[in-house]
Amino acid sequence: CVPANQERFADGKLVTVQFHPSAQVVMTAGHDRSVSLFQVKNPSLNPKIQSIYLESFPIYKARFSVDGEQVIATGTHHSMFFVYDMMAGNIIPIPKVRGVEERFLRNFELSPDGSFMLLIGTSGYLHLLSMKTKELISTMKVNGRCTASAFTPDSSKIYNYSKEGEVFIWDVRSRKCLHKFEDEGSLEGTCIAVSKNNQYVACGSSSGVVNLYTTDVCLKENRPKPVKAIMNLVTSATCVTFNPTTEILAVASRDADEAVKLV
Repeated sequence: CVPANQERFADGKLVTVQFHPSAQVVMTAGHDRSVSLFQVKNPSLNPKIQSIYLESFPIYKARFSVDGEQVIATGTHHSMFFVYDMMAGNIIPIPKVRGVEERFLRNFELSPDGSFMLLIGTSGYLHLLSMKTKELISTMKVNGRCTASAFTPDSSKIYNYSKEGEVFIWDVRSRKCLHKFEDEGSLEGTCIAVSKNNQYVACGSSSGVVNLYTTDVCLKENRPKPVKAIMNLVTSATCVTFNPTTEILAVASRDADEAVKLV
């Protein structure tokens, strides 16, 4: 197949590549301050639909909303973020979320039911926003520094992975911490994923080890035993993700070339 973004390669590092939830479209975004959309037609042709340029805003992360009508983009050194309304073709800046005191807003997660946006702040703060209004609902706090988060498939819980290797499980409705557990052998947590059928949780750490747990054990025990420890990566695990049927887990490290393993 030709590269997905054959018709417009980025001038800088790509930070996001994501398929649209319902259309045959792929999005790329990166440090060249642009978001580009391409139609995925066949192995030899992926025409560009459009590019959106965000002035002096190198992109840290971009995501389609669950309904596929918006693109949310955060920057590398900004406390604001942008929403691109794909139906109206408007770029909407969200300059400051009232109640969120953060110098930079970079990492975020969107809930699978499309209701919430979780901003991962500094010093262990987690800010839960309404996806509809982009206003703050509540702020939660973990011990230490939060490095990664994941919603459960039904959007009822949030798993937060701390830099210190602890995982906190939050109830979205009450915003209370239900449980916390230690990720075995983790010196520093880097990425986390929950499988689509809610059966497994994968925790990736800076040593490159990815631990796979069953969710029922995570909710009960403080030091659960992993079902499997995946040792294939030799550099820090920076991405873990399950396929939709929970039969394959992809683990990857951006610190080495071709460090992608399918388990």
